[in-house]
Amino acid sequence: MKETEAVKSLLTPVLEKEGFELAEVTLTRDKDGLTLHIFVDRDEPISLDDIVRVSDIINPILDQEDPVDGPYVLDVSSLGLEKPLKLEKLPHYVGKYVNLHLSHPFEGENTLEGDLLEVNEEEVALGIKIKARKKTIRLKRDAIDKARLAIKF
Repeated sequence: MKETEAVKSLLTPVLEKEGFELAEVTLTRDKDGLTLHIFVDRDEPISLDDIVRVSDIINPILDQEDPVDGPYVLDVSSLGLEKPLKLEKLPHYVGKYVNLHLSHPFEGENTLEGDLLEVNEEEVALGIKIKARKKTIRLKRDAIDKARLAIKF
């Protein structure tokens, strides 16, 4: 869609200057009209104050440049608590609780959750819990095809 590409090109440099990444832009239509969804990300957690700040930064730009044809509602949000992680950025998340999806199963499991303990060029160390026992496992980095933050219960 031309409109979302225009929004991306307008907002990407501005948000990067402010320390955010423009993760996704979508434009949806429902019975109430159009909604422009802007998803931002960064390595550090994003607070509600950050979302308000981003909205305050991008609102005047969108109003001036008017990349969307017609009226719309602007919805700015983060990727959330279980945001997907870029595999090349895994070292930034050492110490966090993560969910890893594997292309090659580990002991019959395609998905593992645990504390990310260590990341190097070849391996990832993950602290997992099996019943009441903690165990550290090592996985080849190329065996991981998806990663996201997870919520520990």
